[in-house]
Amino acid sequence: MNTELLSTIQSPADLKKLSIEALPKLANEIRHAICEQVKKSGGHLAPNLGVVELMIALHYVFDFSSDRLLFDVGHQCYTHKLLTGRQELLGKLRQRGGMSGFPSPDESPFDLFSVGHAGTAISTAVGMARGDTLNGESYEPTTNNDGRRVVAFVGDASIVNGVAMEGLNNAGTLKRQFLVVLNDNNMSIANPQGAIADYFDHLRVGSTYRSMKKAAKNVMGKLPGGSMLEDMTHRMTEMMKDAIFEDSWFEHFGLLSVGPVDGHDLPSLIEMLVEVRDVDRPLLLHAHTVKGKGFEYTEQNATKFHSPKPFDVKNTSVEMQPSGRSFTSAFADSLCDLMLHDEKVVAATAAMPGGTGIDSALEKFPNRVWDTGICESHTMDMLAGMAKTGCKPFFAVYSTFLQRAFDQAFQEVALQGLPVRLCLDRSGVVGGDGAVHHGFCDIALLRVLPNAVLMAAIDEPTLKSSMTFMASYNDGLTALRYPRDTVREHAPDCPSFVLGKAHQLRKSASSKLAILGYGTTAIDALNAADRVDETAIDVYDARFAKPVDGELIERLLTNGTPIITVEEHSIIGGFGSAVLEEAARRNLDTTLITSLGLPDHWIGHGSRAEQLAQTGIDAAGIAAVASRILSSIETEAPFVVTK
Repeated sequence: MNTELLSTIQSPADLKKLSIEALPKLANEIRHAICEQVKKSGGHLAPNLGVVELMIALHYVFDFSSDRLLFDVGHQCYTHKLLTGRQELLGKLRQRGGMSGFPSPDESPFDLFSVGHAGTAISTAVGMARGDTLNGESYEPTTNNDGRRVVAFVGDASIVNGVAMEGLNNAGTLKRQFLVVLNDNNMSIANPQGAIADYFDHLRVGSTYRSMKKAAKNVMGKLPGGSMLEDMTHRMTEMMKDAIFEDSWFEHFGLLSVGPVDGHDLPSLIEMLVEVRDVDRPLLLHAHTVKGKGFEYTEQNATKFHSPKPFDVKNTSVEMQPSGRSFTSAFADSLCDLMLHDEKVVAATAAMPGGTGIDSALEKFPNRVWDTGICESHTMDMLAGMAKTGCKPFFAVYSTFLQRAFDQAFQEVALQGLPVRLCLDRSGVVGGDGAVHHGFCDIALLRVLPNAVLMAAIDEPTLKSSMTFMASYNDGLTALRYPRDTVREHAPDCPSFVLGKAHQLRKSASSKLAILGYGTTAIDALNAADRVDETAIDVYDARFAKPVDGELIERLLTNGTPIITVEEHSIIGGFGSAVLEEAARRNLDTTLITSLGLPDHWIGHGSRAEQLAQTGIDAAGIAAVASRILSSIETEAPFVVTK
């Protein structure tokens, strides 16, 4: 693909030098550049293909070296990055030293927030708008024409998120320029859910839908004086607004509303943005786009190509890079098996049916499984209500999104003693998505809840066994964590889960050291023991972070056996902290305990293997610590953790 235009764009200033007639060619070059790279590295493909024209138009009209651009659902930022001087980073997309898949202030001042969760852009944009006003830096049509304008870019159905609603409610109170660009692609990550999504469907197919150019001319022609910029908010009557923006749901929040309009018509997009850029009150531009725009296979299956693994296109067929069986697939099969044998089991996810694997259960049991859309708080409360009626609810959710519903886990689940079951996919480090998606704090969050039971799977048999335990446990909240990884085989035996009891994976000859691995780190601990001295190291699958196996801890420490705890979770507040607290509660020698986990700093994007090695919780890192402890035992010297 010829990229003669794209290669000339090192900043938005270069973009502005191009004629409007040249921009569709640039859009095609950007699409091909993004697609070719995602084929190699994986990444968010369909969302970025759908916003190319919108991003070009925004950067063509606004000056985001001064104006503010806030992203919602930050995975739609690739075109923005290519237009702001980061083309050389694209070749290592989502890899260490390359381009992050999300906005990142560390990369560029054009990125204002590191953001990967939905619903945040409007609220942070309101905050920047208020701050700029207080600082005397905001755009004012008569007193500060060079001041900062504010744009919130919202897409992939995140407008239905509760936080977005709160942001809209406050945006309408602003007395200054404020633009919300709604990228309405009729999609979330999967199909959109709920009444608001139905409203948008009605709006797109109803009489209010018009082309961008027609909308612009219609608006301009009906305004007094013929200019949207001249006395718009003061002279437009309610009747005129209703005629131009009929059925506008957003006007109830206090925002003028334009659209829906064609989000792929570059000349008309630019024409409209020039007109709305200087409106001195909150306004929403509703743009309709096609998710996956530009390639037949992405347009026809935007969900599959939302965030694909590396793939290849041969003739008309698409071949995904092969990979092993994932924990997500293992969970999906286990859930379906539970639902088949127990009609009380129900399940839900918040806009992630494919990502969590719950889509297979949704297909087989459509009356007992729900995708609620991007609303984790609602999902948690809905399942609490179902638990109150005697159902056995399972909530399939990424660990990083669980924290959005912590208040509900506290108030409506744990405080009530209700048995809602949390299945935490993507727990631990997540590879290319980086810091915005690492599942590093779920243990710390949930461990404070009285009577909560926290578990981790090390392989498919333990995942199945733990889910069976969860289905039969009715005394309160339970949670199971597992990583974004393939399932590894380690041993054929898997005894049933017993509350608060670890399972010994290896008994050594001399038992000089014990490693308690929580989750898949237990398998890495086995490999570490092989590297160091399998005759001296006992290895345990800890299974529970709450309650921990206090009897095992007491037995080991009473015998003077040093313990290494290993977890793919923050070292603060995690499984290791729980072991230390239990030892202290029993008046045992806590100096014999060494805790390994994720450090107290952010971990950048890269491969999972690199991230685990970087944090010292892979087999090599565990082996290094185990070797030093055994050496200190042999020399009778005190061991001090230096990592």
